[in-house]
Amino acid sequence: MNHYEIVLMIHPDKSNRIDKILTSLKNNVKEMSGTIHRLEDWGRKQLSYPIFKLHKAHYILINLEISKEFIQEIKDEFRSEESIIRNIILKVNKPISKPSLMINCKEVENDPKENVHEKSLKK
Repeated sequence: MNHYEIVLMIHPDKSNRIDKILTSLKNNVKEMSGTIHRLEDWGRKQLSYPIFKLHKAHYILINLEISKEFIQEIKDEFRSEESIIRNIILKVNKPISKPSLMINCKEVENDPKENVHEKSLKK
């Protein structure tokens, strides 16, 4: 079994399809005897450059463990899903289950107890 990190960029007008996409992915990984170690919804983010005349996208991060043979099926599923505008699949050496920096930054931004100076020091 290999470990992979996947980032999906989903069309912002089709954010309502995220649950369907993730449910389908979870079911496929389960059928393929794989494991999802981390699943994070980063929300809508500004794009660095327009893609299909879009300036924002909804980001999803997934870390999973699955056989090499099945990764092509996942790629094909992403390619056939019209609401996914971009995806990247990276092979990683070990499973990653701790929260990503994006989630940690969100928690710091949402913490009302911290002052502005402390936030800037953490970055």
